[in-house]
Amino acid sequence: MELELKRGGRTARVATHGGELVSYRDEHGLEYIWTGDPAYWPGRNPLLFPIVGGLRDGKVSIGEKEVSMNRHGFARTSEFTVAGQGEDWAELELRESPDTLAVYPYPFQLVVRQQLTDTGFTTTITVTNTGDQPMPFCLGAHTGFRCPLEEGEAFSDYQILFDQKETCPTLIPDANGLDRARIRPFLEDTDALDLDHRYFAEMDTLIFEGLQSQSVRLRNKKSGKGVRMTFPGFPVLALWTMSDKAAPYLCIEPWHGVPAVVGEGPQLADKAFCITLAPGESRTLGYQVDTL
Repeated sequence: MELELKRGGRTARVATHGGELVSYRDEHGLEYIWTGDPAYWPGRNPLLFPIVGGLRDGKVSIGEKEVSMNRHGFARTSEFTVAGQGEDWAELELRESPDTLAVYPYPFQLVVRQQLTDTGFTTTITVTNTGDQPMPFCLGAHTGFRCPLEEGEAFSDYQILFDQKETCPTLIPDANGLDRARIRPFLEDTDALDLDHRYFAEMDTLIFEGLQSQSVRLRNKKSGKGVRMTFPGFPVLALWTMSDKAAPYLCIEPWHGVPAVVGEGPQLADKAFCITLAPGESRTLGYQVDTL
């Protein structure tokens, strides 16, 4: 099921499957969210919970039990219930089920609030430990933006602009996971990254730890049109697109967690940037998107 949101001529659609905001159009009707064309990538704006990325051999230990979990976790393929809705907002909720408990043995409440603003939208995620044991989890966003936005433009017409000058390498994923001893110098005292599909052909995903910036802009270098994403509280930012088909989208992904890291411990709680909640405790993270 999809819910429609409206505010000041801007519209959005929110899917109960995955709790995703799957469409955002400005007052002129221009669509900003990737359409999910399966010729490239069928995803649009998935929520990553309770892991980010892939596990080594698809498995992780939780207490004494080894479990298997698909890449990016199960929230993105789960059906949420509608917890509340207004004209320009919707809240969707996911709770534990026999299927989730088989791979993630914790009672939880995951509430996603999708809210239109005067200049874009916000996504706010609150995770609550409703059980009686400490609960580890990772959380991430994976928002796909159409790039280019307009007919006659090219992917290479766009750039990522950081809100501060950055000197930061990128981690390089491979079949064995991320290896912090194997990094590539990338951002060198710059606030701009011109988009080029060859980066993603070489490294699949650009993964930045330790950025000073808490927002980035995806913008056309000539027209200035695009989006700004602001993501306070997320320690990792990833950029991804499918390079082998020169796909016309870019995913901007704030993460509180990373894929498997060489040398990490076997437990879910050992994963980098994992959050652990005490019984009854909640944690809220979110991001804001504004059109330029």
